[in-house]
Amino acid sequence: MESQSIFDAKSFLKQLTTHPGVYRMMDSRGEVLYVGKARNLKNRVSSYFRNTGVSIKTRALVEKIADIEITITHSETEALLLEQNLIKTLKPPYNILLRDDKSYPYIYLSSHSDYPSLTFRRVRQKKTGKGRFFGPYTSAAAVRESLALLQKIFRIRQCEDSFFSNRSRPCLQHQIGRCSAPCVGLIDPQSYAEDMSHATMFLEGRNPEIINETIQQMEAASMQLDFERAAVLRDQVDYLRRVQEQQAIEGVARDIDAFALSSSLELVVVHGLFIRAGRVVGSKSFYLSERLESDDGDLLSSFLNQYYFGEHAIYGLPQEITTSVGLTDKDALKAAFKEVFNRNVRIEHNVRSNRAEWLHLAQTNANQALSTRMQSQDAQLQRWQSFCDALSLEASVKRVECFDVSHTFGEATVASCVVFGPEGAIKDLYRRYNIKDVPAGDDYHAMEQALTRRYSKLKDSDVGLPDIILIDGGKGQLGIAHQVFDELQITGVTLIGVAKGVTRKPGMETLFISADNSILNLPGDSTALHLIQQIRDEAHRFAITGHRNQRNKKRTQSVLDAVPGIGPKRRRDLLNYFGSVRNIERASLEEIKRVPGISEVIAQTIYAAFHE
Repeated sequence: MESQSIFDAKSFLKQLTTHPGVYRMMDSRGEVLYVGKARNLKNRVSSYFRNTGVSIKTRALVEKIADIEITITHSETEALLLEQNLIKTLKPPYNILLRDDKSYPYIYLSSHSDYPSLTFRRVRQKKTGKGRFFGPYTSAAAVRESLALLQKIFRIRQCEDSFFSNRSRPCLQHQIGRCSAPCVGLIDPQSYAEDMSHATMFLEGRNPEIINETIQQMEAASMQLDFERAAVLRDQVDYLRRVQEQQAIEGVARDIDAFALSSSLELVVVHGLFIRAGRVVGSKSFYLSERLESDDGDLLSSFLNQYYFGEHAIYGLPQEITTSVGLTDKDALKAAFKEVFNRNVRIEHNVRSNRAEWLHLAQTNANQALSTRMQSQDAQLQRWQSFCDALSLEASVKRVECFDVSHTFGEATVASCVVFGPEGAIKDLYRRYNIKDVPAGDDYHAMEQALTRRYSKLKDSDVGLPDIILIDGGKGQLGIAHQVFDELQITGVTLIGVAKGVTRKPGMETLFISADNSILNLPGDSTALHLIQQIRDEAHRFAITGHRNQRNKKRTQSVLDAVPGIGPKRRRDLLNYFGSVRNIERASLEEIKRVPGISEVIAQTIYAAFHE
């Protein structure tokens, strides 16, 4: 009987991202049990571990899970395509009966010399030879609806060549205004070629003017109170946007391995994204606990040497390798590939287009993998013990609380309190305090108000007082905390001020301890210091999030209103293009960049506002 490994679902889900992506559930032997995709990875994966409402088959799957690997994507569409690729490659047992291994829908441009057609095709992969395929697309219904829309706009024929060549009079499609009737010569080849050129440019995503024109028509109909017409045009814009959606998951037809590195003082993660024939076929995170090389380029070079020449390459040797940092021995590595494998392999660092998208995905996954591993229960317990030892504290320390204050030039000041225990963050005990009746920018009195409000209630509650309180600041903020505790007559709690160094770089912090008025500087590679940095950064994040929410609420603004560079016109263009703020949140960076008037820099700012 197969031995079962206990999977720490609670710890894993606590740090799981809310981005779209693909998850792979593994058993104790490292074999894939199930592959799934999600619009929100945290919500979807969490649903498997509910106490109630889970089917018998799902419970059987969960009992076998020893680990879960994730791959973050830009959008749910990319996640769907990657999911299908992985299912076809890995054939997980729990996917066989649940998912039909069906082909992708494409739009096919025929090879007719004078009057080509646009038709729906469902094929297992892109065909070569005559004609041209656009796609793949994720929804057959959306493709059919979009073809009908293209008929209305460009009046391109969608009949088969055998039907076309035997017409003596126009068909019904011409009578209802959906075809220019090239079959009986009612349009000359040159004019038809212009219409087809526009349709082709649109399908390639090179014609945003078409969407812009439709939006203008929609606004005009709305101004004339023709809301029914405006609603039809709104739906057309949505179809146009969906049909031209190009996937970063499928691009140039080359074999490429994309590697990105993310590191801390304790751990290094290298994430590989593997592209074969222009399609992402898999990904994997590699954890490196020993770091002898000081430079990221040296470290990644060392990893690639072991990966390819140590017979660890999962998908073999590609035609090209892209890396997040420049390799120090790139030429030597290329020469070694030539000598050992008799292959010329390109190694690139600064890349564009699809390769840049893949490299960005690899970096996102590396960052997420590092964050998840750093937050694991075992690592957290080790850092907790190191934290107690470094500060000469009793091992019985059970709770640490940390405070921070956030505001924008004194506006909408919010103080945060985050709580940590030996196993990590205790988010149920997190609190935010909206600071009132305090002079703008007065962090001392803001901190005083937050501490007073929290501990005047907490000292007599069932929750009890923490063992240690960290204050983000130096002697001044620590003095305020000491004053509050004297007024509340609270004793037995260790107060520590965490002051950033002159350069404000991580690893240069100074700790001010109120119990004995001592000053402590921990070395930069101290795991105790890493825990303090983690707690402080979490308090900072929680305070900033609360501050932004309060600021936006105070200004009665949506998320878009708080994005720098987004005025009324761009906000209107975005809402007209996507239909709603929710659709903007779901959109990938590439989709946002297609909106007329939105540059790459502004698109990145908008994407970050929703996802970072």
